This record gives sequence, structure tokens and C-alpha cells, in this order.
Amino acid sequence: MGEKIKLAAVIGSGVIGGGWAARFLLNGIDVKVFDPSKEAEQNLNEMLSNAESAYSKLTMAPLLKQGRLEFVDSIENAVSGVPFIQESVPENPEFKCSILKEIEQFAPETALICSSTSGIKPTMLQTKMKCPERFMVGHPFNPVYLLPLVEICGGEKTSEQAKQLAAELYRNIGMKPLILRKEIDAFIADRLLEAVWREGLWLINDDVATTEELDDAIRFGFGLRWAQMGLFETYRVAGGKAGMRHFISQFGPTLSWPWTKLMDVPELNQLLIDKIVDQSDQQSGKHSIRELERIRDDNLVAIMQGLKLQDWGAGSVLKKYEEQLYNKAHSGVVSSEPDFSKPLLMYESVVLPDWLDYNGHMNESRYLQVFSDASDALLQFIGMDEEYRSQGFSFYTVETHIRHLNEVGGSEPLKVETQLLGFDEKRIRINHIMLHPPSGKVLATGEHMFLHVDTEKSRAVKMGSAIYDKLEKIWKGHQNLSVPEYAGKGIRALKNESV
Repeated sequence: MGEKIKLAAVIGSGVIGGGWAARFLLNGIDVKVFDPSKEAEQNLNEMLSNAESAYSKLTMAPLLKQGRLEFVDSIENAVSGVPFIQESVPENPEFKCSILKEIEQFAPETALICSSTSGIKPTMLQTKMKCPERFMVGHPFNPVYLLPLVEICGGEKTSEQAKQLAAELYRNIGMKPLILRKEIDAFIADRLLEAVWREGLWLINDDVATTEELDDAIRFGFGLRWAQMGLFETYRVAGGKAGMRHFISQFGPTLSWPWTKLMDVPELNQLLIDKIVDQSDQQSGKHSIRELERIRDDNLVAIMQGLKLQDWGAGSVLKKYEEQLYNKAHSGVVSSEPDFSKPLLMYESVVLPDWLDYNGHMNESRYLQVFSDASDALLQFIGMDEEYRSQGFSFYTVETHIRHLNEVGGSEPLKVETQLLGFDEKRIRINHIMLHPPSGKVLATGEHMFLHVDTEKSRAVKMGSAIYDKLEKIWKGHQNLSVPEYAGKGIRALKNESV
């Protein structure tokens, strides 16, 4: 199901449900949403705008064509014929059970149903379900469209197959599923958060620290370590060469010291509530919630991109997600049986907001990026996929000539058509034409020379026979195409070739 799902239903589109809808949509999945709130549609569109902005900065991989969003007037219309349903209504067990009963009444019997609850055990929620084996908790973290973690917790009647199918789906939209070994209230992450929250309430209640000081302690200190190593690996490093055993022997005795009030919590009376609210207003009141969301998203993108360079933590998930996006983009553009009597369609997208320069036009670096993505699509089409690269072979770009001909603004559509100009056993020469479909204008051209190399020996070698044969098939058609008059003026021609 994970690879094939094209339609999902979201029941409840608040902060969490709206985040789910945005993540699904940005991963090419059509979404039906039911939420009786009058502000639901406006709020979700605002959240989707934030998500689009974040994704434009998150990855350079071509984004999938965005799914279609549809608001419907009933749960029945939302879930009928839908293979995956994400319930995100308020944290009230009785209310959730009534909603799940209605979902199950109209959803296909094979549909997976996941609840976004942050603490209610799934066994309690699935008690009266007719098909409880396909129900589980899929608990995300805000913002859902960016943070990769989703906790999967099954109830007593949830099947293992259903959990694995849900995990596959979540992975396919760039997430890191964590399947719980045991069913427990509040699952894993929220139990850790609850411990920090309780301590924070006491420190504010006892006038030890303000909300801003507590946040500073986290974001300037251990929060940075947690973002990339978590709790136990951080402490393993703190133990020095002797590792975790030394850390425990050194700091373990402090567990009996009166450092914590975890077994108690201050009364949330009006005085404490007012204190927290006043301090929070003083700390962050200069920003609107939407501004804070954008700031948060930009910070998270920067952290995840930094971790991606190290192939570590959330950055490792982002790296795998980018590979998925490239594979989907490249395999989804060119037809499996294209017409080789004309140039190949290798790229389709729109100009993203983050691609614009100070004049509001796509900047020159993005022209190269688009041509690079189109080149990758061609190379994958002829057979240079992940399996081929794992054997120690690849194509390196050895020469590029770009002609910038016309400007293009934000949100405008683009496409790239590619012509094979020549090839031999070690080299490929191509020409890209970037077009603006509505006007038919040629925005730019890009001529490229690729050299087939043994990546371990760093030298040119003959390409695989399957790739060569695929190029032969393309050449049978493309050798009859007119060669652009500008071709070869910026790139040396292949020896002994007619073009």
C-alpha cells in the first residue's frame, strides 16, 4: 500500500490534522478533509502555505506534483473508497470512539485507520470496532509536515501486518516510523516530554526561572545535543572512553539525591497559569503565531540540512527522503515507451519561491539545478540507477554550456526537453531546452558532456552494455533530429561523430 496510495482522508484539520494534510499533499497524495469548524479551510490553507515555503528550502530534489485538496461535508464523504485514514480529533476518548465508529461504518474494510492521539491507548479506542486489526495509533510531532518521527502503537487486536503497512506508508512520505514494543499510555516521546514539562512547572512555580530562561537552557544547551544524538548516546559520550558504564557509575548515585519533583506536580491554579502566560507573552508576544511557525520551520530546515551533510539522525531520514523524491520525479516524467523520434521530456515542475532573486525571477543557479535534475532523469532512464552506482560506476559532468534566454517568475511552470547529440563507449553529449509551457518561450538551453567513470579508480571506463544499448535505441531516433545551430560552440564535439 505504501508505494501505491494516492488518496488519504484526514478527519480533523487542526494543528496536527492540518499538518498531516500538508505532508500528504506535498507528497503527491490527494486528500479529503472533514472538519466542521468554519475556520478549518482558511487555517489549513495558511498551514499549507507555510509547509510549501518550508519544502522549497528543505530539499533541492524536484518536489512531486502536489495532491488535490478537497473539503467535504461529512465523514462518509471523506472516507468512502479511501485506503488510508488519519484521525486527528480532540483528545477525548469517548468522542474519538464515536468518530472512529463512524469512520469504520463508511470506510473500506481494507482501509488502514490511524489515530494521532498523543496518549490514549489504542486498545481502549478499538474496543467496539468491527475490524480492530487494521487500527493503530500513528502519533506525529508538530509540525507534522517537517518532523519525521511518527510513533506507531498497536492495540491488543492490531495486526502486525497493519503496523508494517502503516510504517511503509509513513516512510514513503519522508517519515521515521517508530513501532512500539509495548502498548503504554503517552507512548515514548511524550513520556519524556512530560518529565521535562513537570520540572519546568516547578521551576516557574518556585520562581527559580522564567519561561524564557527555561527555553534558553534547552535551546542553547542540551537541546542541541538531543537534536542529533538523543539522550543515551549523549551520555555515552559523556562517559569518556569507558562509555556508558563509566557514566552510570559516576552519575548514577545522584538519582537518589533530591534533584527532582517528578513524582509530584504543582497545582495549576490561576496564579501559576497567569505567571506562565505573562512570561510567555513577554518572551514571544512580539511575533504572531504564524510568524513563529515560519521561524520554527526555517530553523528546523537548517538543522535538518546540517545533519543531512553528516548523514546523521533526522538528516539521514531527509537524505533518504530526497533519494525517494529524485527517483519518483525521474521515473514519473519520462514515459516507459517514449517516442524517440522527438526530444525526451525529462523534467516538469514550477518555479518555487526560494528560487527567486531580488528581481522576482528565477536566479541563475536554479537554471543549472533544473538542468542537473533533467540530466539525472536521463541517466536514470538509461539505467544509471542506485544499483548501478553501487557497483562503483557513474557518469561525471565534464563540461557544461548554459544559455540564459528569458526570465521566469515564481510559481510559473517549467519543462525540459532533452536531445541526445552523440555518444561513444565512455561519453554522452546532450542538449536540454528549458521551456515555459504557457507561452512556449525557450527560457534557457544547456549542453552537457558526461564521462563514464570507475569511481573507485577515478578514471574513465566503458559504460555497461545495457546503458549503451539504451543509448543506441534513443540515437536511432535522435540522429534524425536537427542539431541546434549553437550546439558545439561551447562544448567540444565527440571525435568521429557526424553531429
